[in-house]
Amino acid sequence: MKPSTTSAKPRVGAALGAAAFWLLVWQAAALWLDAPLLLVSPVTAAGRLVELVQEADFWQAVLFTLSRIWLGFAFSLVLGLGLGALSYRFGWVRLLLAPLTATIRAVPVASFVILALLWVSSKNLSILVSLLIGFPILYANVLAGMDSTDARIIEMARLFRVPLGRQLRCIYLYQVLPFLRSGLVTAMGLCWKSGVAAEVIGIPDGSIGEKLYDAKIYLQTADLFCWTLAVVLLSVGCEKLLALCLSRVGRRDADA
Repeated sequence: MKPSTTSAKPRVGAALGAAAFWLLVWQAAALWLDAPLLLVSPVTAAGRLVELVQEADFWQAVLFTLSRIWLGFAFSLVLGLGLGALSYRFGWVRLLLAPLTATIRAVPVASFVILALLWVSSKNLSILVSLLIGFPILYANVLAGMDSTDARIIEMARLFRVPLGRQLRCIYLYQVLPFLRSGLVTAMGLCWKSGVAAEVIGIPDGSIGEKLYDAKIYLQTADLFCWTLAVVLLSVGCEKLLALCLSRVGRRDADA
């Protein structure tokens, strides 16, 4: 059944209205404070962003950080899928990984960054940090999805000698996909937050983190807001792209 366009329009309008409300609050706060060093107006930030997007350094920094966070996220997805499947199949693997995943979830990002700087160069720091942050989320969601699989369906598939590839696509993927969808979106957002935070601490050349650090050091408040807005837009864009890809995968499997 096709989604109703009439029901989608009010949601879009409500979202735009909420965004406009907070922009007005931001503008009012900037006018009331009247201290651009502490808080610039959205008009000033937007004007500076228009200037930045015309510079080559802006796009080089975006591509630098984007490629490394996506790489770390991809590694975390591969590990989450592989180790999640192994933990579902072998209880001793699940038992062995339980304290590791709990520790990774509990350790602050700053601690990860400081330790990671001892192992890798600052250039690849965001890859490792994104991997460590995204892995436990994806692992837990994959495992939860497999645990929810009906054992009777699996037994029936084995009884009728359904090929393993078809079992993976029609049974396991069908069960794991809803869990994986939420896990992927959450992990992507956290990978961006932790990856950029790692760059701010490690200060790799040509990264968004370096631009944020320089904006803080030189008291360039407008640039600080612009780069923060760029990170938010990139993170949301990546999340929407993942959600779109997963929805298409789900529809294709439903039609198969």
